Amino acid sequence: MTIQGWTLIALFIGILLVLTKPMGMWLHALFEGRRTPLHVVLGPVESGFYRLAGIDPTVDQGWRRYAVHMLVFNFVLLLFTYAVLRLQGVLPLNGLGYGAASEHLSFNTAISFATNTNWQSYGGESTLSNLSQMLGLTIHNFLSAATGIALAFALFRGFARRSAAGIGNFWADMTRVTLYLLLPLCMISALFHIANGVPQTLAASVEVTTVEGATQTLALGPVASQEAIKMLGTNGGGFFNANSAHPFENPNAITNLVQMLSIFVIAFGMTWVFGKAVGNQRQGWAILTAMLVLFVVGVGITYWQEAIGNPVLHGLGVAGGNMEGKEVRFGIVASSLFAVVTTAASCGAVNAMHDSFTALGGMIPLFNMQLGEVVIGGVGAGIYGFLMFAILAVFVAGLMVGRTPEYVGKKIESREVKLAVLAIAVLPLAILGMTSLASVMDAGLAGPLNKGPHGFSEILYAFTSATANNGSAFVGLTANTPFYNGLLGVAMWLGRFFVIVPMLAIAGSLAAKRYTPTSAGSLPTTGPLWVGLLVGIILILGGLTFLPSLALGPIVDHLAMIDGKLS
Repeated sequence: MTIQGWTLIALFIGILLVLTKPMGMWLHALFEGRRTPLHVVLGPVESGFYRLAGIDPTVDQGWRRYAVHMLVFNFVLLLFTYAVLRLQGVLPLNGLGYGAASEHLSFNTAISFATNTNWQSYGGESTLSNLSQMLGLTIHNFLSAATGIALAFALFRGFARRSAAGIGNFWADMTRVTLYLLLPLCMISALFHIANGVPQTLAASVEVTTVEGATQTLALGPVASQEAIKMLGTNGGGFFNANSAHPFENPNAITNLVQMLSIFVIAFGMTWVFGKAVGNQRQGWAILTAMLVLFVVGVGITYWQEAIGNPVLHGLGVAGGNMEGKEVRFGIVASSLFAVVTTAASCGAVNAMHDSFTALGGMIPLFNMQLGEVVIGGVGAGIYGFLMFAILAVFVAGLMVGRTPEYVGKKIESREVKLAVLAIAVLPLAILGMTSLASVMDAGLAGPLNKGPHGFSEILYAFTSATANNGSAFVGLTANTPFYNGLLGVAMWLGRFFVIVPMLAIAGSLAAKRYTPTSAGSLPTTGPLWVGLLVGIILILGGLTFLPSLALGPIVDHLAMIDGKLS
């Protein structure tokens, strides 16, 4: 660990804190439906969409109607992507002549991108045409990200409104977020990546002569545009199989820093929007502080473990930190930071192979996802997941002081607590249930590259990543099989929509409540005590739920490494 390494981490967090308020102000304008400078150009486009679809954006929807429209919209998109992948062989912009993706791979991929997971059981440059990348996947990158932000807006309205029947209009939220936020930011990001050497072309490949004099075919395509939205939308699906470790996706240290900033910037801004929406800016800063405490601890552990390296290799005369699976142009600190950033958010893009991290260094990305990716979280999904834990925290505090819990002026009663528990319980039930199934079935045991605890970690990481809608992988697992594609697809669907529906029910319930003024007996929810309670609740729930599985995987792996044994 070096001063330069910690300087990079501090610089990264500092830039994000500077951007939090500007991003939050822009998001808040969209949350309220106010005009922005872009309305001069894009306002007619927005109105045209509404007229074409027959939608009245002023209609306020109750939580059930909001949920139904969201579910139908995403299911139709899922079917559309499945059809594109199955018909790939006869569709245009297929310069390398790829055939149709298999039924189980198309099923898995369609669910993956519809749920903002972007888990990939395939190598993009060797499986998908340019049309499939653009029409089947990039569209989802925009719309699944917009869905997450729209859902967070709906929950914010639940906290902010008083005795209201509705929580907003799904179509208006989706359209505004896509037009006025994601598209403009992605255009700027794509131009930045092109300027730094990332390809943006409809050509499928180019022939080059290597230094040995041989001829090599390099895959190309519209990479820069997909790179921009995969980061900003916390999607994570790479155009190339090596993802952001590929020089065509992530050429240098500057693009690497910008990509990490892109993953977090909208999520940081969402905390500011929450504080503004409930009329107390300190509420948003308290949430961000709790998130940052968890994030900094995670970065510190991963960086520490990767920097000290592997004692078994040290004994063989290989000194220094753990560079296995890392790009030399990024090194240990940038790779460790990227790994924690991408799993603290629901992004899943990688610039190093997590399967090659040390046991505890790889455990932190795994544990980030097991917490529900609320440490910072994906766009929208992170903060609405975090607010589920906040509801449980005020409930626990209410039990301790013997009064009905309150949060930002709303009484938290049994209905909200039950729904929050239901939303939070989806992840451990799916992760642990499916991991145990795969660990005892022949089809599941055929997947891991390694045996023993590291092989178990590969399986556990896969179902954790899928259910948490992250998409990164311990790459040693062979997942492009009917068993894994099918089961991981179900996990992704459960992890996304079985959390969203209870959350929207909470939003509807809160919106209908009256405002409750704070009193002398109210728990302060903006100071250090509240931040500590939030962090404690999240860690205790995560630890109690997942510690046994971590003990069977990365913890045993670490103890074996200390004893001089490698999986």
